[in-house]
Amino acid sequence: MMTKTLFKLVLASAFASTANTGYTMQDLTEALPNAKPGECYARVVIPAQYRAESSTVVVKEASEQVQIIPAKYEWTEQRVLVSEAQSDLRVIPATFGSETQTYEVAPASSRWVMGSKNSDVNASDGLLQIARAGGAALDTATPGMCFSEHFKPAQYGSTKERVLVSEPSETINVSPAKYEWVEQRVMVSPASRKLVEVPAVYQTVQERIKVADAKTEWKKGHGAIEKIDYSTGDIMCLVEVPAVYKSVSKSVVKTPASSRYVEVPAKYETIRVRKLIADASESRVSVPGEYRDVTKTIKTADAMHSWHNAAENTSHMGKPTGNVVCLQATPAKMATVNRKVVKQPASVQRVEIPAKYETKRVRKLVTEASEIRKVIPAQTSSINKRVKISDARLEWRPVLCEVNMGEGVVQKVQRALLSAGYSPGPIDGVLGSQTMTAVDRFQRASGLATGGLTFDTLEKLRVSTGR
Repeated sequence: MMTKTLFKLVLASAFASTANTGYTMQDLTEALPNAKPGECYARVVIPAQYRAESSTVVVKEASEQVQIIPAKYEWTEQRVLVSEAQSDLRVIPATFGSETQTYEVAPASSRWVMGSKNSDVNASDGLLQIARAGGAALDTATPGMCFSEHFKPAQYGSTKERVLVSEPSETINVSPAKYEWVEQRVMVSPASRKLVEVPAVYQTVQERIKVADAKTEWKKGHGAIEKIDYSTGDIMCLVEVPAVYKSVSKSVVKTPASSRYVEVPAKYETIRVRKLIADASESRVSVPGEYRDVTKTIKTADAMHSWHNAAENTSHMGKPTGNVVCLQATPAKMATVNRKVVKQPASVQRVEIPAKYETKRVRKLVTEASEIRKVIPAQTSSINKRVKISDARLEWRPVLCEVNMGEGVVQKVQRALLSAGYSPGPIDGVLGSQTMTAVDRFQRASGLATGGLTFDTLEKLRVSTGR
């Protein structure tokens, strides 16, 4: 009998040869199947599906056979153009004369100067703004016009005014209050209620609590054979796990905490007190205000700076300050230039040159070349081909394992394989290398999933599991 290690190597080699066929493998085993407790599943290979198709192919495409008939020519005399008619351009030069023209080389200008109309000192923008604000009509001035600044001091006068030297007031006479001493019983602390806390009372009890619910979970299972490669053979079984309980001691409230009110009586004392007999009083006497007549100086006109046309009479405008601005004009500068001018511009005259002809012996086309085409049909052939309709994939499938395998199932499988024409080796109830090789060959020939002893394989062999 083959050892267990050698058996794994044989099956691993068989699955490796399947993996090297170049099939596209889709893995659908990321999520575990929806199973019942006691069921086992294995990751198996579902082979690719194919169908046979017949199609017609072209082994030689359609074509054409072409026969060329050459063109026919003859020699003849013909008058041909050897030089086309054309025109030539002749230049007529320009004629010139002279003329005199006056140009302005410096434009006329004007500027505001200080002191006099012949001054070389320009008036500042600040001074011009002050003059304009003081009444100088600078925007409408003409060249040679001057404006001067005058100052008129402030004007004052006197007036009499009655002023208050002592405001009206009052004098107040106060009569003090009158008291006597008496004994009196007074409350020093009123009656009240005090809230007192009553603590809670506890007792210890035992309680059984559930720390984990009953559940089902997937656990690794063991089948008829061990995992033989990295893609197939994993077996997962769904088993029941009972609930878990634990006894704990805890302190519970027997009597809850509370509170109650305690009455506190009022407190009194006899004291000697000073009692009011007559309130304090006041009497008021009015004192009239005192006034005096005074003479004071007042301003009748503010000091003023003003600007006026220097040509006008300005004696009543105050004293001149010496600030004078004048609009000074500078005439334009002209220059005379003699220049050469065109009397008649240069021009171009076109001269016509006639075409030239000669008689030549030329080769003339009588009949153009032509072709005759003959169609050669295509040649086809019928072939049969195998077309893939679905790729191979990995899936979870129900399998036999130690949880769900009945007695004698392996011997039934060996006998069914032998009846189907696949030699399983001795009928001994042991899944040896010969038996599993026969199972793999049977699955591939039947188009079944490979990688484990699935229930589809048992159904195909008509073997009952005894469950």
